[in-house]
Amino acid sequence: MNNYEAIKDEYFISTNKSLLNIDVMHDYLSKQSYWAQHVPREIVEKSVANSLCFGLYHNNEQIGFARMITDAATFAYLADVFILEAYRSRGLSKWMIEVMLAHPELQGLRGILLRTRDAQELYKKFGWEEVSEENRKRFMVRATTLGYPAPAAE
Repeated sequence: MNNYEAIKDEYFISTNKSLLNIDVMHDYLSKQSYWAQHVPREIVEKSVANSLCFGLYHNNEQIGFARMITDAATFAYLADVFILEAYRSRGLSKWMIEVMLAHPELQGLRGILLRTRDAQELYKKFGWEEVSEENRKRFMVRATTLGYPAPAAE
């Protein structure tokens, strides 16, 4: 698939993986996110290599990221969504979700799953809903770890 891009004012979103700044992504995920504390850089690199990635840029510097893990036919999982703090409250997360949901490879899917601790209201605006009690009984998870170990002190 060709690179997918969108432009809005001085911002742009692209699926071109060569534009991604692994240092920015690893720093945010390993130090600032609640879901990937201490994630090794190698894991970030591998997750990027195996996902449909959306980088958000301002003046050619990466300021946000999200990735879809998908078979591009029936299902996707949205993960690692972030906007750097200095760029929040500008509508960029909403715009990034709109751009992702319009991507040709994500059309016609039976569902897109995500997990969030604090952004339910944002995702509800785009059609996500909390899992009903009846459906909750259908979902299962096999968690192998709750996080990544903190690096050893040097």
